[in-house]
Amino acid sequence: MSHKPAPASGNNRVDTIDSLDGLHADLARRHRATQSSGTAVPDTVVAADLAALERDGYVILDNLLTETECEEIRAAVAPLLDNTGRNTFEGRLTQRVYSVLNKTRACDRMVDHPRVLALLDRLLLPNYLLSQLQVINILPGEDAQLLHHDDGMYPVPRPRPPLSAATVWSIDAFTQENGATVVLPDSHHWGDGRQPADGDTRVKAVMPPGSCVFFVGTLWHRGGANASDQARLAVTAQYCEPWLRPQEAFTLSTTRDTVRVVSEDIRRMLGYSIHPPFIGMVEGMHPKRLLDTPS
Repeated sequence: MSHKPAPASGNNRVDTIDSLDGLHADLARRHRATQSSGTAVPDTVVAADLAALERDGYVILDNLLTETECEEIRAAVAPLLDNTGRNTFEGRLTQRVYSVLNKTRACDRMVDHPRVLALLDRLLLPNYLLSQLQVINILPGEDAQLLHHDDGMYPVPRPRPPLSAATVWSIDAFTQENGATVVLPDSHHWGDGRQPADGDTRVKAVMPPGSCVFFVGTLWHRGGANASDQARLAVTAQYCEPWLRPQEAFTLSTTRDTVRVVSEDIRRMLGYSIHPPFIGMVEGMHPKRLLDTPS
């Protein structure tokens, strides 16, 4: 993976990396980038999803998981739900599970769902990364979360193309009363000086179990208040451009044994990939070589 500068030419031309055909090429040799499973989604479906996303900043994808799959996820994550949030943003009455991939395989199917990857393939550069994965259980009595946009930590002026995207999956049905995610349509177009106001349109992402709301990182949104008498279980996966630092340091928090058993899509999104020409290398080589040796 290492790149050696070309020798100086006789005409005193300065060689730069821009002179490489490989600036945006795959230099990984035997560990070349793999094709996303999003390519299996029909173009007409992706075009409709993308049109809604570009117009509103979000799109609801209904019934991607079966009720049986949702039951399996509930059973797998229930033992992991213990502590509630440490502040008002996490939610004093909200349970969150971090380092999910090390604790259960039940959430993998949401991280690498083809319908989601098909959109990411068109929004972000190849070899985009998983930025965060959480299980979120909003308990009865929880207040609404502060409004925010997910890529606000990146100091790039707005308006601009999104640097990230997110999904929130309804493992339990999202209703008007139980804390459904609240989105502000068209807010992904706002500039730096624009803040949410009382008169702005706000939409609750009401959806059946096994659905997800997909939105770009520039969209203002929040977790809703839970005024019901039942908890509301969700899983959220966030993704970012391959040249950005993810919110979770997955290369530190995820064991190599886990990396070996997840799908190729997830492995790539954890950082076992190269963003051309050589961002993400280890010892000048593709990081997947680390999986060839014992942990």
